[in-house]
Amino acid sequence: MRKENNVQNYVIVILSITLLVMAVGFAAFSQNLSISSSTATFKKAKWDVHFDTTTFTETSTITASPAPTLSNTNVSFTVTLNKPGDVYSFRISAKNFGTIDAKMTGITMSGLTADQAKYVSYTITYAGEEYTSTTSNLNFPLAAEGSHSVVVTVKYLLPADAADLPSEQDQTVNLSAAFDYEDAIS
Repeated sequence: MRKENNVQNYVIVILSITLLVMAVGFAAFSQNLSISSSTATFKKAKWDVHFDTTTFTETSTITASPAPTLSNTNVSFTVTLNKPGDVYSFRISAKNFGTIDAKMTGITMSGLTADQAKYVSYTITYAGEEYTSTTSNLNFPLAAEGSHSVVVTVKYLLPADAADLPSEQDQTVNLSAAFDYEDAIS
């Protein structure tokens, strides 16, 4: 019986030593990681895309009278073109004064009637691309603090047939354009 007790004692001692070695080995190969006392600062976001009125310049020899009315979101002008060949043009910047990147997704332009289109040309050049009618599905990025040049041009054309010119009375053509912007994040 004594032999059995000795064997049991040896087995218990060996198992205890093995368990102790395993515990020390596990401790040597374990590590605790922690994240504590962390802060994140989020700066205020600002959406602000509008015309930079300080960049407005008439770029033709004909000037608007009275002087164009400028605001952050609108340019209004009245111009008289006396004869075919006369051109009125101006340049202004569309600027992103905000902190959120934007993109221009479309231009909505008033349409000329078929008769007016015979003697009037109305174009908008945005970032070097020329438009003569409403256009959607555009994607012109406008980074925060970035800008794009906008050039508006109205021309009195000489049509192929002189009978297409306004002859009985002066013609007033109402022109408009709207630029559609959205955030570039989505």
